[in-house]
Amino acid sequence: MSNQELEELRSRLDTINLKLLELLNERAEIVQQIGHLKTKQGMVKFDPVREREMLNELVKHNRGPFDDNTIRHLFKQIFKASLELQEENKNNQLLVSRKRHPEDTIVMVGDVPIGKAPVMIAGPCSVESEEQVNTVAKALVEQGVKLIRGGAFKPRTSPYDFQGLGIEGLKILRRVADRYGLKVVSEIVNPSDIEMATQYVDVIQIGARNMQNFELLKAAGQVKTPVLLKRGLAATIEEFLFAAEYIVSRGNSQVILVERGIRTYEKWTRNTLDILAVPILKQESHLPVLVDISHSAGRKDIAIPIAKAALAAGADGIMVEVHPDPAVALSDANQQLNLDEFTKLMSALQL
Repeated sequence: MSNQELEELRSRLDTINLKLLELLNERAEIVQQIGHLKTKQGMVKFDPVREREMLNELVKHNRGPFDDNTIRHLFKQIFKASLELQEENKNNQLLVSRKRHPEDTIVMVGDVPIGKAPVMIAGPCSVESEEQVNTVAKALVEQGVKLIRGGAFKPRTSPYDFQGLGIEGLKILRRVADRYGLKVVSEIVNPSDIEMATQYVDVIQIGARNMQNFELLKAAGQVKTPVLLKRGLAATIEEFLFAAEYIVSRGNSQVILVERGIRTYEKWTRNTLDILAVPILKQESHLPVLVDISHSAGRKDIAIPIAKAALAAGADGIMVEVHPDPAVALSDANQQLNLDEFTKLMSALQL
């Protein structure tokens, strides 16, 4: 074969390559259109029956020199890339996606910015009395903390455990917070209570067990009060972001994500803190990300290293449970810090 013949063949290959590229991109545009239609109709993206029909048709018309298995393999890769393109487009369209909103969202809780510099949210697991909350609030203020958390509605695994004081608990939190100039974070479990809660809380918390309570998410999206959304016990990061999307898509863009550990086979901690979720969430979403060091571990002896790890991973703040006397707490006694332990934590973190 002469050099001229070789160059002619190479030139033909170059032309074919460009034609293939043009056809592949044209195919991809059609795939995107199909993906949009499937999304509108609520259809799943992957259709194995359709894929099998297309492969059979291609093999039927295969004239070689590629054998049928090679044709199947090549086109399966094209189909796979097409499906990934549909999934990527779906994620890019999310309101919570950083690709759609490159700048960090700073959630303002009164005059407290979340997503700018690391913040601390602390307080008792459950509101038990005004005296208890007042004691904790005083300690928080002394440490420069501006956000107090406390459970008034407590979704518990056992129906016989303390369920919280309800609206009276919210009223206690509000009175004490106003006394010390604090902002209130508290969990709401019923969609019908969302509107009422805005009278008492500055941040609506949606707990792990309610992460996929879609009616609650929708209700939280219809108010302007910031929402603190905790990751579910066995939720993937994608499911977590879609839960946040429910809120944002309803008009409330003030959402704070909280990694609080996921359930694994490990028994030495209450849950397993997915520290990798922090940088991934920060990379994929523009929403601020906090880490709950109490629920992730279920033990307080490792609170300081957990908190340091969270901040090192890029978390925008820490949530921790604090009680004047954890030994007599009505819920989660083992994971709540006493006041001295909380002071040591703040000193170690230097927030």
